Amino acid sequence: MSTSDTASAGERQSLRGLLLLLATIAGVAVANIYYNQPLLDDFRHAFPAGAAWIGAVPAATQLGYALGMLLLAPLGDRFDRRRIILVQTALLCLALLAAATAPTLPVLIGASLAIGVLSTIAQQAVPFSAELAPPEARGHAVGTVMSGLLLGILLARTAAGFIGQYFGWRTVFGASIVALLALAVVVVKKLPKSQPTSTLGYGKLLATLWHLTVELRGLREASAIGACLFAAFSLFWPVLTLLLAGEPFHLGPQVAGLFGIVGAAGALAAPWAGRSADKRGPRAVITLSIVLIAIAFVIFAFSGKSLIGLVIGVIVLDVGVQAAQISNQSRIYALRPEARSRVNTVFMVCYFIGGATGSAVGAATWHAFGWTGVCVAGLAFSALAAWIHYATRARQDARAA
Repeated sequence: MSTSDTASAGERQSLRGLLLLLATIAGVAVANIYYNQPLLDDFRHAFPAGAAWIGAVPAATQLGYALGMLLLAPLGDRFDRRRIILVQTALLCLALLAAATAPTLPVLIGASLAIGVLSTIAQQAVPFSAELAPPEARGHAVGTVMSGLLLGILLARTAAGFIGQYFGWRTVFGASIVALLALAVVVVKKLPKSQPTSTLGYGKLLATLWHLTVELRGLREASAIGACLFAAFSLFWPVLTLLLAGEPFHLGPQVAGLFGIVGAAGALAAPWAGRSADKRGPRAVITLSIVLIAIAFVIFAFSGKSLIGLVIGVIVLDVGVQAAQISNQSRIYALRPEARSRVNTVFMVCYFIGGATGSAVGAATWHAFGWTGVCVAGLAFSALAAWIHYATRARQDARAA
């Protein structure tokens, strides 16, 4: 083996290790906005006077995430991402401490909003992976880090359900503080500094978000589709906890959290989606993703009393959502390499506004129309994503003609 081959192999190994670290950062950080979902029934018992407002907890967390994306994520183009990750980790630990000791539901909702804002650490990790990887492997690199992020989303429910069942819901937030502090030690030792790509002041940096949105048609399309699909995803998971707590299941938060392990099987689709986007282009993968999400809600509609049906639907739903997100992000990162954090900010703000909308719609639809209404709402979001996707394609074909 030549010296250049040895160096190349060493570089690939180093890159693989950094991508795994970034995947862990993304997963551990983003998990914080999903810990509360299998605990909704516990919150209802802890704060019975505010039972009607329990759905505001996950909605506030996702709305906070969108707000954090808008205000904090663009800083990755201006400052060293490693420093941003460490500062946000310290502040996130304080917000988690407030949630763990919350004496009332309004305090818990406020702490949940802060947790959402600060958990955007994950959105420093994803564009960092695109910076580290060569262009021909960018989709695969993003897919690797997104696998960690998506596993964090899904396994958060499992961990929270287990800890909440045996140690109480307050311990869930305390355990997250311990995990974050341990990860911060590894970040200090292993993660390199990033190279800022902008010298703009904070105000001008935020102003460019609007200019990028207006200028980049592909960014607008990806953001709208992502928002619709994540709305469908987000309306399902909190309602699943309420479904399993009632007739005919009578199952607690631990079992609701175990569905996260089922959905984690779908995270295996993340690297595949990244490679497919590299080879075939992202549009084909997005088309397949929309179809899978629609099929998942058809399965759910016939599975209101069937655990097996719910398991199958969860796998199909998670594969579809994950493949769509990775394909969309692979696409937008190629639009403006020097503004990846800001491009990612526009996409993810829309994405989590969609998620907060889905959580609110899911809770309202559940109380008004039951499980069937929730499934119809999920299909409606999928149909809207399909319309945006194909309307854009039709415009592109017309311009080409």
